[in-house]
Amino acid sequence: MGESTETGVELEDVSVSFGDVPALSDVTLSVAEGEFFTLVGPSGCGKTTTLRTIAGFETPASGTVRIGGRDVTGLPPEQRDVGIVFQNYALFPHMTVRENVAYSLQYRSAPGDTDSEERVAELLELVEVADLADRRPESLSGGQQQRVALARALAPGPDVLLLDEPLSALDARLREQLRLEVREIQRELGITTIYVTHDQAEALAISDRIGVVNDGRIEQIGTPEDVYRNPATRFVAAFVGENNVFDARVDGDNQSLTIDNERIDLPQSPPTRSDVTVCVRPEDIHLGSGEVTLSATVVHVEFLGDAYRVHCTWNGHSIRVRTQREPDGEDVTLGFDAADVTVIGAE
Repeated sequence: MGESTETGVELEDVSVSFGDVPALSDVTLSVAEGEFFTLVGPSGCGKTTTLRTIAGFETPASGTVRIGGRDVTGLPPEQRDVGIVFQNYALFPHMTVRENVAYSLQYRSAPGDTDSEERVAELLELVEVADLADRRPESLSGGQQQRVALARALAPGPDVLLLDEPLSALDARLREQLRLEVREIQRELGITTIYVTHDQAEALAISDRIGVVNDGRIEQIGTPEDVYRNPATRFVAAFVGENNVFDARVDGDNQSLTIDNERIDLPQSPPTRSDVTVCVRPEDIHLGSGEVTLSATVVHVEFLGDAYRVHCTWNGHSIRVRTQREPDGEDVTLGFDAADVTVIGAE
């Protein structure tokens, strides 16, 4: 992402309800111009509602939506200058690929001095489906349909691109390929993009920043690295990537903590609250020695190709370890360094 400080999309204290059921509660976020921002969270958490509210398909009960600094809260979708790619692509079955991409240009002019035919041809080349221009959607693969839907959304040159789980129906290998293509297209065009997914790996791989959504609220916003390494809440720690999460208690000297009578000395003082959440990522736990060691029992081992995922139990807790070597037996010593322990204060 560039160094732009202009705001592409802004939500301020936005709340949305469906009848008596709250869907969003006081959501506030700011997406910079040209940024690739991803909303990630479990099904039903409110991330798609957030996207639909930005698009104008849902009306907030309270709060403000701004695009490019302009208040669009009361404007219909067609007046918001956004392009949208839906989960099911929503291509017109009776139209060819070329006609689908050109459809939105019936109502809005192509950007710059480009005419409609030139714009459509340019976008078909950009998303690598120019040779499919005369086909109908029914003859296209899922990945090809996704590319056409993306081209159609981009045709009018919108200020903001909204993507609602566009890759969820594709197989894992194609999903990985296309998410990189979407990211490259976004970078090439420099368009402000908000992407919705439940796939944490996808969010971590392609985003400038991510917002983790839970129960209608955004629990944390940050770079993928920051959210992964420094989760702000227990939910974020448990949801984003694999993690081992424990309840713990800070000792009186405030320089160590205890998990089930196991004392861990920390390199820095944990939060002052006595009850905390402790997290250790599976890749930070080793079979063998470490500053902190636990005697555990192996329950199951998965071979992942590039590593082993070892499922263990310790004092009634399940612990996952990601390691390069298979454990030698059922009884193992798990070791990790105090610096790899994340401590989250009580919420």
